[in-house]
Amino acid sequence: MQKLSLFIVVTAFISFSSLALDRTKIADSVQDVTPLLNGQVAPKATLQSVEGNAVSLKALTMDKPTIVIFYRGGWCPYCSRQLAGLKDIEGKLDDLGYQILAVSPETPAQLQEQKLQTKFTVKLYSDAELQAISGFGIGYYVADQQRDAYKAKKNIVLNNDKATGTAVLPAPAVFILDQKGIVKFNYVNPDTRTRISPELLYQAAKLSL
Repeated sequence: MQKLSLFIVVTAFISFSSLALDRTKIADSVQDVTPLLNGQVAPKATLQSVEGNAVSLKALTMDKPTIVIFYRGGWCPYCSRQLAGLKDIEGKLDDLGYQILAVSPETPAQLQEQKLQTKFTVKLYSDAELQAISGFGIGYYVADQQRDAYKAKKNIVLNNDKATGTAVLPAPAVFILDQKGIVKFNYVNPDTRTRISPELLYQAAKLSL
């Protein structure tokens, strides 16, 4: 519990430093993202289900507390391990009344190729229009050279911002929202290899009720 308290203090301090910045703007790099702070309200955003059906984030989160996990895509091994690791806390989160939404910039067709090895009902959603990713303040531009390398080496096709034609990814992030859409907890790490541990997420979920 002491580690959790220290973590929350450090996270809040880092987030507070960007209080005055525009969180809807796509950042130039992952180090420059300016995520929503605790106490702020989740943005209006329309997502797509795996089947391609449009649904508002508000409609998805108004009935129960929600853990929103932003991940880069099914191609990302760190993201896949994070989602698979939910099996360690899935029952306890269910008992607390939570649902989990996993959101990525991939298309519904790409989402259909992903299979989560967990009994917990993790719902995958596409944010190909980047509404939630930009609204939560976690989107960043990927350099053309890096985008081309993803395509050439691993056949990974990244989603582009329509306004600029530049590829965009979300900084790996977790937000806990209440039924009013208020952020009760956030975890955003500019190191794209690092994820919040399942146990720390569970403790944060308990404290956020």
